[in-house]
Amino acid sequence: MTDFKDRERAEEAKFALDGENAFRVAARRNRLLGEWAAGLMKLTPEETEAYKKAVVQADFEEAGDEDVIRKLLGDLTQAGCDTDEATVRAQLEAKLIEAKRQLMSES
Repeated sequence: MTDFKDRERAEEAKFALDGENAFRVAARRNRLLGEWAAGLMKLTPEETEAYKKAVVQADFEEAGDEDVIRKLLGDLTQAGCDTDEATVRAQLEAKLIEAKRQLMSES
């Protein structure tokens, strides 16, 4: 019986760790996306830091990536940047890979 309990605890711990890692990757990706978009909008370093935080916060509005994409597209359009949804989605994928690499190298 203890083997089953040990296995159950190990599975629960793995599930929690996987969830924590997914959150860290998404937050890092969103900061990288915010930095990319801030560069396009020619924000100052202070504005860039604030904007990166705002992009991370935008991800809490709803499940999935649509809230982040909507924020970036709206902000980039309002700033007069020539970009489209496909470009934002491509950057989202590229920054996801970069975020995973960064976090793996830190471990």
